[in-house]
Amino acid sequence: MTVVHDSVERLDVEAVNSKERRALYAARVKIFPKRVSGVFRKLKWWVMLVTLAIYYITPWLRWDRGEHVPDQAVLVDIANRRFYFFFIEIWPQEFYYVAGLLIMAGIGLFLVTSTVGRAWCGYTCPQTVWVDLFMAVERWIEGDRNARIKLDGSAWTPAKLTKRLAKHAVWLVIALFTGGAWIFYFADAPALIVSLVTLNAPLVAYSTVAILTATTYVFAGFMREQVCTYMCPWPRIQSAMLDEDSLVVTYNDWRGEPRSRHQKKAAAQGQKVGDCVDCNACVAVCPMGIDIRDGQQLECITCALCIDACNTVMDKVGKPRGLISYSTLRDYEASASGQQAVTNWRSFIRPRTLVYLLVWSLIGFGMLIVLTMRDRLDVSVLHDRNPVFVQLSDGAIRNGYTIKILNMQAEPRRFRLEIAGVAGATMTVAGSDAPGSSSALVDIGADKLRAIKVYVRIPQANVVSGRSKLKFTVSDTAGSETSTYEANFEAP
Repeated sequence: MTVVHDSVERLDVEAVNSKERRALYAARVKIFPKRVSGVFRKLKWWVMLVTLAIYYITPWLRWDRGEHVPDQAVLVDIANRRFYFFFIEIWPQEFYYVAGLLIMAGIGLFLVTSTVGRAWCGYTCPQTVWVDLFMAVERWIEGDRNARIKLDGSAWTPAKLTKRLAKHAVWLVIALFTGGAWIFYFADAPALIVSLVTLNAPLVAYSTVAILTATTYVFAGFMREQVCTYMCPWPRIQSAMLDEDSLVVTYNDWRGEPRSRHQKKAAAQGQKVGDCVDCNACVAVCPMGIDIRDGQQLECITCALCIDACNTVMDKVGKPRGLISYSTLRDYEASASGQQAVTNWRSFIRPRTLVYLLVWSLIGFGMLIVLTMRDRLDVSVLHDRNPVFVQLSDGAIRNGYTIKILNMQAEPRRFRLEIAGVAGATMTVAGSDAPGSSSALVDIGADKLRAIKVYVRIPQANVVSGRSKLKFTVSDTAGSETSTYEANFEAP
């Protein structure tokens, strides 16, 4: 009986815990943002147009680098381990340039956030851009906010089914183009699109397109604000980037409260009322579904659409614009206490932003200097390990080396390989009939690495017991570029 009683209690406890766990999670509440017009909405349209144009068009731009290298302006050539960006070519050993760009992007994001808040999230984040595009399609097919709410709550009819199928079909096409555009950055775009259409492309290409199509379709079509709120870490990091001089979208409650929908009646009765008419226009246009009048919130991406909506209402009721505005905490507190706002362009010049700007500029300037002064020739020498040396019949000592010469220019070049450092040393190139000498000519193709086998011989009279330093020098016969590598010569 005790065992049965314990089992019943355990089941009861598990049932209670299960209910508590279910209470921690809420189903997504659908958001139906209303169409709005205004300065910030126009800005978002332009940003969306420019960013999408850059993304979709860039792989098709051409850049003439010569007959020996690809002519695609931006190309991540994984097969040949190259990254091309217009006139810049990055090799694997130069990956620090990419790391530097990522660091600059991070610091730039800190700088933008500390000055104008989450402008990245509200305007240029890929999630925001594609959600805006998907919402535009949704409004075009299903109508504005009220029509979409009504359609969503209505029974399934042929008209509703047609609209939903049309909407999802357009979403899938956009998502497909998104995934397709991405893979064009990793191969010659014209050739790859022919391979895709004729079903001759590699499996990895189709797999990548399928994955990116699915993620774009799901994230922009269904998850939307949940990606920003629950998946993206930036809303939580940004709080450390903001201070009292950072611009954020702010509801000026010192002016708007107490709010009332019956302004004239309340005023006639002698009641104090604010400028907010409690129309909820700011809530209706918010893509995150929040009420900015509740104060600063994690979900707010500072897209400023609520400013456009509120300004439109203020114009209609004959009140000054700016009830919701971009403002700093310092200005908000000053205005709330009846003082004049102090924010101007000088407010952005403060120690934090100056440090960010200085570090960002130094990294960029340093990378630019290194980029312009970098060598387009690289040499490495590997000494034979077995045997370390060979004693010839005439008493001379011979060492073997594998020399790798990398031509990092987009044209073939001829190099002169020379040795120095040990008296009487001569070398012969494996496979060559030329007699031993202190130099040899080596031809390297455009953007190619060539490994050559070299044997260095020192006469018995010049042999120094143990280890000696031997210097290999490679120089461009048609230019001034030179690279030197110091190796060891082993003797008994």
